[in-house]
Amino acid sequence: MHEDRSFDPYGAHRDDPYSFLGDIGEMESVFYAPLLDAWCVTRREDMVAVLRDDQSFSARDHNPRPAVALPEDVSRMFRTWRGADTLGVGSLDPPEHSRVREVLNIGFTPARVRAFEPTMRAIATDLVERAAVAEEFDFISDFAVPYALEVICRRLGVPDEYLDRCRTWSEQRIELMMLQRDADPDRLRECARGLMDFGAFARSLVRERLASPRDDLISELLHDGKAGQTLTADDVSGQVPTLIFAGHMTCAEALGTLLFQQLRSPGGWAEVVDGKIATRDLVEEGLRFDSPLAGMYRTAVRDVVVGDVPLAAGTRLLLLYGAAGRDSRAHACPAAFSPGGRSASHLAFGHGIHFCLGAGFARAELEIAVQAIAARMPDLTLAPGLPPRHRPVFPLRALTELRVRQGS
Repeated sequence: MHEDRSFDPYGAHRDDPYSFLGDIGEMESVFYAPLLDAWCVTRREDMVAVLRDDQSFSARDHNPRPAVALPEDVSRMFRTWRGADTLGVGSLDPPEHSRVREVLNIGFTPARVRAFEPTMRAIATDLVERAAVAEEFDFISDFAVPYALEVICRRLGVPDEYLDRCRTWSEQRIELMMLQRDADPDRLRECARGLMDFGAFARSLVRERLASPRDDLISELLHDGKAGQTLTADDVSGQVPTLIFAGHMTCAEALGTLLFQQLRSPGGWAEVVDGKIATRDLVEEGLRFDSPLAGMYRTAVRDVVVGDVPLAAGTRLLLLYGAAGRDSRAHACPAAFSPGGRSASHLAFGHGIHFCLGAGFARAELEIAVQAIAARMPDLTLAPGLPPRHRPVFPLRALTELRVRQGS
């Protein structure tokens, strides 16, 4: 039995949660984590069973919660910044989920993704060229984050001059959602007011597109609904922040992970440049090896059994998607990073009715980024120094920085 059963993804297990989860998962595939006040699910088959059962499990409270109480005015703003009674699609349960999701899907069809790929390529090429002027740079801040943010914002129709603000608003949301200890109330108010601005910005953008549609996703959602179905202005403005936040955070994180793991592997970046490792294989293995979203919460709405553990109605569960990618029952070689192996099955995009609606978009975005980097920086290596650390923003898996070097 694991002596210290307390799972601490903000501290002791911040950089490598998988060793702890692998050890404890052998003994207890479902275990209680006091720090998270949730039952953690580590086996792929148990997660899939939960994600398929939307009658027994609600997604309404799927985001992390602050571990300490927020000031009352901050809490009120944090609850209402999207608009009254408005939730992101990831927090919706049927039948409301189905109504919103069906229309959102039209923006991410294979045909729409293909049509947008030249724009992704242009953004990637421009950023790689800008980064290439330096012999050494931080891949996260100089490429991964600006690339992912510009791609999703361009698809939505967010003007370029708002990119920096969208990034700031996303960081302010993280700060409130993942708060672990008491903080300066004025700082928390600043974050909450930022989110209020985020919500107001989304609503104003939607009003503009309602009156004057353009060639962008917001206009499609308002005007081009499937079989005549469209979303209301309130529906769309509620989803815009989610699409910006989830659309750039997870992509940037996945890029950081796959580049770091490949650069530190024996074959290095040359295997990608030479075509020994296919771009798609590198992307899928990066997603499996260290999912950019380590997990997502669900709430039992009735008494249930998960694994062999009986849980009462109201219990909060954390489905550890990242651990599913290392589940030795589901993979031949789960602990090694091995692009092109048979181990790239993963839950990085979730499963069931909440399977990531932008999965095809994200895969294209990641592949195009890898191709642009390989074409312009064939001799990329890790810069000397300490290995990169992860930010304490669990369940996101974000590197603080990734120093890389080009040239001999």
